[in-house]
Amino acid sequence: MNNDAANTDNAAELDDQTLAFAERVFDLARHGDTQTLAEMLAQGLPVNLRNHKGDSLLMLACYHGHLETAQLLLNHQADPEQRNLNGQSPLAGVIFKADMAMMTLLLDHGADVESPTSDGKTALMMAAMFNNIPAIELLISRGANPLRADDSGTTALQVAQRMGATQAAEALAGKA
Repeated sequence: MNNDAANTDNAAELDDQTLAFAERVFDLARHGDTQTLAEMLAQGLPVNLRNHKGDSLLMLACYHGHLETAQLLLNHQADPEQRNLNGQSPLAGVIFKADMAMMTLLLDHGADVESPTSDGKTALMMAAMFNNIPAIELLISRGANPLRADDSGTTALQVAQRMGATQAAEALAGKA
């Protein structure tokens, strides 16, 4: 075998090993293995590493409800505004899950309450869409603007009305 063929084989093997390692790291965040992630971060693992969908370690930990893991990542300066390829931030991801503790953690660590998705929807609009009254109250208490409109000119109240989220519409009616 010549050196060029050996180098190609080694590069392919390294790529496979690197991809397997990366997948393992993302699984650690997805499954909340805080201790192993802590050890890897101490050894220099980049805290804002993202997968092929653009999901960060923080996004995966938050979306899967691993508060301790998310806290570890934020303590290591994970970016609470880092978006995936769909334009979603970790806060947008946890609104769907209605995880109040995670929303509070993200907001306490600098997540922007008004930060929109790629189509201009804010966390408040998503909370309205899912009829999530505790999230609506939390977001407004943290400065979310109930009068803000998305790219199509729709406010959180209008989102709630269109989705038939009557409790959210009632909660927002007094704020608009």
